[in-house]
Amino acid sequence: MERQPATREGFEKLRDEVKHLEDVEMPLIAQRIAEARAEGDLSENAEYHGQREAQGLLQAKIYQLRTKLASLYIVDKSTMPKDVVAFGSRVKVVDLRDNSEEMYELVGPGEEDYSGEVMKILTTSPLAKGLMGKKPGDQVEVQLPRGTQRLKILGVEMPEG
Repeated sequence: MERQPATREGFEKLRDEVKHLEDVEMPLIAQRIAEARAEGDLSENAEYHGQREAQGLLQAKIYQLRTKLASLYIVDKSTMPKDVVAFGSRVKVVDLRDNSEEMYELVGPGEEDYSGEVMKILTTSPLAKGLMGKKPGDQVEVQLPRGTQRLKILGVEMPEG
């Protein structure tokens, strides 16, 4: 699996989610399975089978998050370049098709957020990959699932934190 950058906060957020799932959610499901098992015949016990399925899904989610955590490396944003699009950068772009402006922040797993004034997009997304390494004034063409998007970079900044 490809290594991905993350802030300490993003890494800790994912780690805390795994800990919550393992220490809180998994014991709750185990308790529900035990209660359903105590009701007798398991062959026709829908509650038992439902909880076993929920346990399997939760275990798969924990495995997925642990795999994601294992692929992360923590980056100190203060060491990143300030004038080039990189991990942690906030990038202001204009869409050359309709002159609409957008602001993106390039983030790691667990930090993405597509609502709000600044959209936090994953560094592994096609858009982020197309912007990486570029400077203000550069024009880029990014292949997206909905087609080619032509953008001009208006500004790059590295937010504190």
